[in-house]
Amino acid sequence: MPFLKIVLLAILTLLAACGSRSTPSPTYVDANAHACLSETIYFEAGNTDDGRIAVGEVILNRAADARFPASVCDVVDERTNGMCQFSYRCDGRISAPKNPDRLALAQETARQLLGGAHSNLSNGALFFHAATIAPGWFGTLTRLGQFGGNIFYR
Repeated sequence: MPFLKIVLLAILTLLAACGSRSTPSPTYVDANAHACLSETIYFEAGNTDDGRIAVGEVILNRAADARFPASVCDVVDERTNGMCQFSYRCDGRISAPKNPDRLALAQETARQLLGGAHSNLSNGALFFHAATIAPGWFGTLTRLGQFGGNIFYR
């Protein structure tokens, strides 16, 4: 009889394992999210690693925050009072990447961030602006730091 219990336990364990859901691979990256995040990093972040990571983190932080749209592309496409959240989306110029090396860096940064490589460099930032412009209403927010050519806030 003990032999049958062991066999039955083994069969139940095997059935439970077969019926369990596998978790998605952490390296899977949604193509649409990757394209939207890469584009924003390319146009908004400049050429430093820190700048690219921090801009990417803002997009992901917004997508995770209930006050913003829930997807990366919806965050990038969001408009408030008819104004784009990201200037390159509304500046009237054709926004096609022209520098293949810079685009490759933006794409790699986006892939890493979407794959779970969050460093929290931006300390939870939800907003940023170019360091070359006056802060305007950003001055009412908590400044978190400057990365690349941008100043980041929460």
